[in-house]
Amino acid sequence: MSRIRRISVHVDEPDPGHFYWVLIEEGDDASQWVELQAAEEGYDMWIDALQAGTQALERLAGDERSGPRIEHDDEDGNPVGIPLR
Repeated sequence: MSRIRRISVHVDEPDPGHFYWVLIEEGDDASQWVELQAAEEGYDMWIDALQAGTQALERLAGDERSGPRIEHDDEDGNPVGIPLR
């Protein structure tokens, strides 16, 4: 059984006018996020950094129909943060 990975892209601006995309993934605890990847060089525009980060996230997916996935041992358990119905 596999489940979709919870990965987010955001843009940092450590210095004015220098934008870097960052991919983070939810850790073992739903309140904890771990950096996966980040731009090595900055972008002059926020939108360019965001688009490059989105492309990096898309590359992690492998199969665009199902997205980035991870093996999950407990197929009867509920994913963190999603209530059972």
